[in-house]
Amino acid sequence: MIGPVLKVTDLKKAYGAIQAVGGVSFEVMPGEIFGVIGPNGSGKTTMFNSVLGQITPDAGRIELNGQDITHKSPQQLNQLGVGRTFQTLQVFGKMTVRDNLLVAAQEHQGSMWSRLFAPGDSGLGDRADALIDQFRIRHVAHKKAGELSYGQQKLVDIAMAFMSEPDLVLLDEPCAGVNPSLVGGISSLLKQLNQTRASGKKASSFVVIEHNMDFVMDLCHRILVMVEGKVLAVGTPDEIRANKAVLDAYLGN
Repeated sequence: MIGPVLKVTDLKKAYGAIQAVGGVSFEVMPGEIFGVIGPNGSGKTTMFNSVLGQITPDAGRIELNGQDITHKSPQQLNQLGVGRTFQTLQVFGKMTVRDNLLVAAQEHQGSMWSRLFAPGDSGLGDRADALIDQFRIRHVAHKKAGELSYGQQKLVDIAMAFMSEPDLVLLDEPCAGVNPSLVGGISSLLKQLNQTRASGKKASSFVVIEHNMDFVMDLCHRILVMVEGKVLAVGTPDEIRANKAVLDAYLGN
């Protein structure tokens, strides 16, 4: 039986008297797109950053493919096959789009010695070019990222997270600030990337925090709803839509 790629058990994090995350548990299976929603202040970001090694939880356990990663650093997690995007763009504005992608995967190229004697693009050029085409940004590939529109920079930011071909990608509000006309394109790209990886030797799993409900409902296989630091519900989009407690606490209608 195939186990979860990500398993979070009884995760807790408090700031003084405020319990930001109060015993959250969930699993993400290989090839699954798993959404996390909840009102502002529900603990989503704290939970997310705990999983990613940005902050240290007070209690609980986080496992990646059965390995305890609770106290791993973001760099260690990246080397173990975890990619991520942030709420704010993390592109290098003075570098070209293609170079942004190459830099994003440098830490996966072994020792400093091997990098020194690798090809000029560290052997990552084919992968970068494939993602550039997949994200339909070939026409801006040699432009500086800082010269692009916000939506184009968002695409670059997401593409960077996939340069290392990670087993798990955590996407923090991928649609934030994006023109509504691009939201559907981002959803299609993520579905395509998920299906492409799932058909290979390893299935890539995504965890997505997003406020755009239509985006989450269309994209995700299952959704976790957080309220006041706790799990209110976990289920398929149809189950979440039909859950009265979710409707009352979050959706409002």
